[in-house]
Amino acid sequence: MSLDDSDRELVVAELGRDPTSAEEALFENLWSEHCAYRSSRPLLSAFESESDDVVIGPGDDAAVVALDDSTYITMGIESHNHPSYVDPYDGAATGVGGIVRDTLSMGAYPIALADSLYFGGFDREHSRYLLEGVVEGIADYGNSIGVPTVTGSTQFHPDYEGNPLVNVACVGLLPAERLITAEAQTPGNKLLLVGNSTGRDGLGGASFASEDLAEDAETEDRPAVQVGDPYTEKLLIEANEELVDGALVESARDLGAAGLGGASSELVAKGGLGADIDLERVHQREPNMNALEILLAESQERMVYEVRPENVDAVAEVAEKYDLGCSVIGDVTDGNYVCEFEGETVVDVPAEFIGDGAPMNDLPSEEPTQPDRDLPDADVREAFEAVVGSPNCASKRWVYRQYDHEVQTRTSVLPGDDSAVLAIRRAELGLAFSSGANPSWTTTAPYDGARAVALENATNLAAKGATPLAAVDCLNGGNPEKPDVYGGFKRIVDGLADMCSALDVPVVGGNVSLYNDSPSGPIPPTPTLAMTGTTAEYDAPPAELSGEGTLLFVGEPTADLGGSEYLAQMGGSDRFPELPGNAPELLSRLREVATADGTLAVHDVSDGGLAVTLAEMVSDDAGASVSLGDADAAETLFSELPGRAVVETTDPDAVFDAFDGVAPVTELGEANDSGTLQLEVDGEGLRYAASEIAALRDVLVRELE
Repeated sequence: MSLDDSDRELVVAELGRDPTSAEEALFENLWSEHCAYRSSRPLLSAFESESDDVVIGPGDDAAVVALDDSTYITMGIESHNHPSYVDPYDGAATGVGGIVRDTLSMGAYPIALADSLYFGGFDREHSRYLLEGVVEGIADYGNSIGVPTVTGSTQFHPDYEGNPLVNVACVGLLPAERLITAEAQTPGNKLLLVGNSTGRDGLGGASFASEDLAEDAETEDRPAVQVGDPYTEKLLIEANEELVDGALVESARDLGAAGLGGASSELVAKGGLGADIDLERVHQREPNMNALEILLAESQERMVYEVRPENVDAVAEVAEKYDLGCSVIGDVTDGNYVCEFEGETVVDVPAEFIGDGAPMNDLPSEEPTQPDRDLPDADVREAFEAVVGSPNCASKRWVYRQYDHEVQTRTSVLPGDDSAVLAIRRAELGLAFSSGANPSWTTTAPYDGARAVALENATNLAAKGATPLAAVDCLNGGNPEKPDVYGGFKRIVDGLADMCSALDVPVVGGNVSLYNDSPSGPIPPTPTLAMTGTTAEYDAPPAELSGEGTLLFVGEPTADLGGSEYLAQMGGSDRFPELPGNAPELLSRLREVATADGTLAVHDVSDGGLAVTLAEMVSDDAGASVSLGDADAAETLFSELPGRAVVETTDPDAVFDAFDGVAPVTELGEANDSGTLQLEVDGEGLRYAASEIAALRDVLVRELE
C-alpha cells in the first residue's frame, strides 16, 4: 500500500510532519475511491433525498424511513464486487454480513435481503463458476443468520466476464424509540469493540476495491478478501438487540472497509470529536499482529460501540452471554484521533481531516452516443423461443430457491414475482421490495437506461399495489479515469436521479463502486436500485393467471427495440425506447387497478417484453388466447419499454376507465384453463403448453444441476 504523492503532500501540510507508516496506510485506505467517493461525490448532489417520511438520509451506516410515527425501517445497499471475483463464496457471503451490520448499527433488526447479481455470458464456464459460488455464499450466510432473501435480479452480459457485480440490499425494522446512529455523542464515553476476534484477513480491502482487477487477481488478491462466520453474526444480531433494548449504546458503527481504523475514526469524526485508542487492547486471534494490521484488518462480525462508563460492565455481560469477544479499546475525546501501540503513538491526526479531507477528482468525460437502427429479419417462433429461453429472461428459481425466503414469517409475496411483499404487522401494512438493473439498457443509452431502471422498479411495486416510499442505489462503473467510462457513469447518475425525482421517490442512501475494470474491459455502467413501497394489505395480485378473466395490455406502444434481449439474441441494434412523460400518473392508475376487486393478476412488462410477460403468466392450471392482429411482431412482442403491464380482470371497463387519458389499454384476449399460450400476431400463430414454456425457461436448472 502507498499514498499518492499529491495526497501525501496534503497530509504532510496538515500534520506539519511526515506521516507514520500506520497513518499513511490509514489515509491510503480512507482516502481511496471506495471510501471517499472521490470521483463520484460531486455527482451525487443530483439525488433528492428528503421527504416527510425520511428520518435519516445519506451519510450514516443506513438510511431510516418512517412507516408511521412509531415504526421505522432502515435501508442500505453495498457492493462486494472485487472480492466476489477473487473468492466468489466468501466475497458474496461477507457482502451480506456487512450490509446486515450496517442495519444493526442503526438499532434495527434485519428483516429482508435483496441480491442483484451480474455475471459474464452464461455460456462461459467461468461465469457459471462465479454464479454458483456467489449464490452459495449468499444462501449459506443469509440462511444461517435467519434473514430472508426475498427479491433481487440476476443478469448476464459479456462485459462482466472479467469483473462480476454482487450488490446486496437490506431492510431493517425498529421501533422509533430504539434509533441510534453512527455519530459519537460525548467526550468521556468509552469505545468498545464487540464481536469476532481480529485477524489478518481483509488487509487493504478498501484500497483493493479501488483498483482495476489484474489478470492474477484470483491468486494475488486473495488475502484482501474477508472470511465470514455467519454463526458469530447471528450471535451479534441477538446481542445487538439486547444492547439496544437496554439503552446501553450511545452510537455504533460496523467494521467494514478499513476495519477498526475506518469505523472508529468515522464514528468520532461524524460527531466532531476525537478518540484515544490502545490497539493492544483489541482481542486478536493471531499472534504478533502489528499496529497497522490491527488497525486495518477487515475481519468480519465486529462492531464498535460508544458506551457510557457506567454501562461498560453491562455491555461486557451481554457480550459474554452470547460468547462474543469484548474489548474496551479507548475513549471518546474532544481532541485528535490517536492510536497507541506498545507505548508509542502510531496515529495522531484530526478525525475530520482523515474522514472528510480527501480532495475530489475533476475528471474529463465523453458524452455517450446511441446506436443506429439495424433490425434483424428474424422468424417470430425462433425469436420467441430464443428470448423466452435466454438466461436473462429465464426463470431464476435455481437462484432464489437456495435462499430461505420465508424465515421470520413476514414474506407474503415470494421471490419470482414483480416484487416481494412483507407483512409489517406492527404498522399494519405491507412493505413491497424490488431491486435490480438492466445492463443492456444502460449500455445502449446510459441516461435513458438508468431512468428506465428507476421506472421499472417503481412499476414492480405498482403492480403489487404499492406506493413508493424510498430507494437506495448502488452505482457501479469502470475506471473513471477513462473519459468514455466516466461519461457513461455520469449519465446513469443523472438518469437515475431524474426519474426518481419525477416519481417523487427520495434516494436516501447508497454505495458507489468504481474501478470495475479488468483486462477484458470495463463493466457496463450499472445503476442497481433497491426500492421499497407500502400497501394497505399484506397480499397482492399474483403475476400468474387465474384463467377466469380478460387480458388487457396497459401502456404505450413503441417501435424502438434498443437494449432488448431480442437484439441480444437475434443480432442488430436500435435506439432505446422513449419513456412515458406521465410516469407518476401512469403508476398511480396501475396501483389503483392492482387493488381493484375485479383484478385477478398483474404482471409488468420488462426484460424480454410482452412475450416473456405472457410466458411467465401461464401455468399448468391457466392459459390464454391472445390476438395481436396485424401489429409488427418484433416491436409488439419484444420491446422492453418499462411502465407497462398485463392485467387479468373480470371488469375490463373499469381498467379502461382508470387509464382514460393516461395510457392506452389494448384487449389481448381471454384467460382460460387450458394451460396453453395461444398467440397470434401479424399472420403468425404460436402455441405452447405451459410445460413447453417451463422447459424453455428452466435453462439455469438444466445447465447447473
